[in-house]
Amino acid sequence: MGALSAYVLHSYDWSDSSLVLDLFTREQGRLAVVAKGAKRPTSQLRAVLLPLQPLQVQFTRGKGQEPAEVHTLRSAEWLGGHPLPQGPALLAGYYLNELLMRLLPRSQPHPGLFEPYAAAVAGLALNPESTDTWLRAFELMLLHELGWLPDLAQDSLQQGELRAGRAYGLSPELGLVSAADGLDAADWQALAAALPEGVPGLVRCLAGLAERAALKSLLRGVLQYHLGHQPLRSRQVLHQAYELLPPSSRR
Repeated sequence: MGALSAYVLHSYDWSDSSLVLDLFTREQGRLAVVAKGAKRPTSQLRAVLLPLQPLQVQFTRGKGQEPAEVHTLRSAEWLGGHPLPQGPALLAGYYLNELLMRLLPRSQPHPGLFEPYAAAVAGLALNPESTDTWLRAFELMLLHELGWLPDLAQDSLQQGELRAGRAYGLSPELGLVSAADGLDAADWQALAAALPEGVPGLVRCLAGLAERAALKSLLRGVLQYHLGHQPLRSRQVLHQAYELLPPSSRR
């Protein structure tokens, strides 16, 4: 099998010397891969198989004791480009990883999500002061690519353009609907125009959005609807870390 672009979403022990990796690949989506011997002190993989880092990997379909859907890692190379995110940005990166693990079935390609994920991870590493903005941009792209984001320039119930000066909420079942505690129509229209530009365009749009807190609540509501009742562990840690920040640093 040829080389694939990939990120490590999660890893756990397979044996005393090996790991099972949950990889997100451009070409094949989310995959389970055994990294044999990766825990050994002499393994060259130990310093490479890190989360939130761009990799190029090669693997073969597993044999023997591995389940049929688990592949065997042959090689992994770090592609460089940015450091590992730090502090709150690192926690935010783990949140992105948990979203993909919870929402993407294995072995289903999602090429439209790979570049948004890569851009968001790089943004967290290189511009950690804008962590909240990178998260909102990726959440929008994730919902869009999975088919769970309605047309942001249309009233879903009225089947027409948004009315200027009116606020609209985002319902998981109904779409964009008039709501007193929603986002202004002009903000939704700006996001709709930025969506085709991907994460970079959304980040630029979000930088000028006054109601980012309201957007966060709306997007998280839709995500939670699709995630089900089990909360994200990374979100709980993020919230706890946020509460420890001084009020002047919260956004």
